[in-house]
Amino acid sequence: MAILPILEAPDPRLRTISSPVEEIDDDLQRLIDDMFETMYDAPGIGLAAIQIGVPKRLLVMDLQEPESEEEDAPPVRKPLVFINPRILDGSADLSVYNEGCLSVPEQFAEVERPASVRASWMDRDGRIHEETLEGLLATCLQHEMDHLEGILFIDHLSRLKRDMVLKKLAKARKAA
Repeated sequence: MAILPILEAPDPRLRTISSPVEEIDDDLQRLIDDMFETMYDAPGIGLAAIQIGVPKRLLVMDLQEPESEEEDAPPVRKPLVFINPRILDGSADLSVYNEGCLSVPEQFAEVERPASVRASWMDRDGRIHEETLEGLLATCLQHEMDHLEGILFIDHLSRLKRDMVLKKLAKARKAA
């Protein structure tokens, strides 16, 4: 497994529309493993293949939620793989999350999205799933699926807010 470089805005490759995965083979399994290792190292809770320069309709997620409500409860890894995901329907109810992105490092903004979505996808074993997802899982799926269409979370912001985030990002790069 390998930790891969994550593309950062304004890299034009992040605007690429990803192609469907045609075959689940050993190369794809290695890519999935590398994506998880990269995401955990970053650290993040979701990563689309395009974020590491691979324009395939593939994403990995792990919300790493605590197993119990205790304050010191360690997060439990529950890795999820979404191959060729599709959103079939979104709720009329909306939720707002303060989103961040590994491709827009250390920048956060409130984004409004459907609170739940009906989605279909294949897992890494080729099994097809169709489920209604809610809460942070629904938000994260929508965020990562945006990457597959060349959309960043900042594209959901007003022009003024988006420009502010990009200026902060540029300033942070210069300071590094």
